Amino acid sequence: MSKVYGYVRVSSRDQNEDRQLIALYEKGISKNNIYVDKQSGKDFNRPSYKKLLRRLRPGDLIYIKSIDRLGRNYDEILEQWRVLTKEKKVDICVIDMPLLDTRTGKDLMGTFLADLVLQILSFVAENERKMIRQRQAEGIAAAKERGVKFGRPKDPLPAHFPEVYGRWKNGEINGVTAAAELGMPPSTFRYKVKHLE
Repeated sequence: MSKVYGYVRVSSRDQNEDRQLIALYEKGISKNNIYVDKQSGKDFNRPSYKKLLRRLRPGDLIYIKSIDRLGRNYDEILEQWRVLTKEKKVDICVIDMPLLDTRTGKDLMGTFLADLVLQILSFVAENERKMIRQRQAEGIAAAKERGVKFGRPKDPLPAHFPEVYGRWKNGEINGVTAAAELGMPPSTFRYKVKHLE
C-alpha cells in the first residue's frame, strides 16, 4: 500500500519551519512521515531527505510546500524531480503550485505540461535567488561607501604590547611567553604580529 510523506527544508537552524509544517498537516500527513532538514541549501547535506529517499517505494506520494524545497538551484531541482518521479517512481505534489501534481494528467500531455511548468518555476526560483544575492552585494557596497564597517570590531592592543613585541622580536622571549604576558592565546599574538608587520 502506498504511503504519503512530507518534506520540509529551512535554510538555517534559526529559521522557522512552522509554515511548511502547517501546510503538510492540513494535507493529513502524519508527523512520523514528515522529514525536516534545517540546513543551508549551500552545501545541500540533507540527512532527512536522504532517509526519506531510502524509505520511498513506487506509488508513494510526497508533498512539499514549494518547489525550491527540492534543491538550491535550477539544475538540482530538475535532477531531484527526475530522481523522484523516474527512478523512485513516486508522485509529487507541490502545495503552492497545484499544476505540479504528478497524480493528475498521467498521459503524455499531462506529463509534458508538468515538466514544462517545473522548468519555468525552477528557473524563476533560481533567478530570484540570484537577484537577492545581487541586491545584498549592492547594499553592502553602498554601506561600505558610506563608511559602515563590517565584521567584528577589532580589540585594542594592550598598552604594553610594543614592549613585549620588542622583546619577542629581539629573541629575548618566545611567542608563547609573549602571548601569556599579553593575556591572549598564541594564535592571537601571531595574528596581531602578522598584521603589525
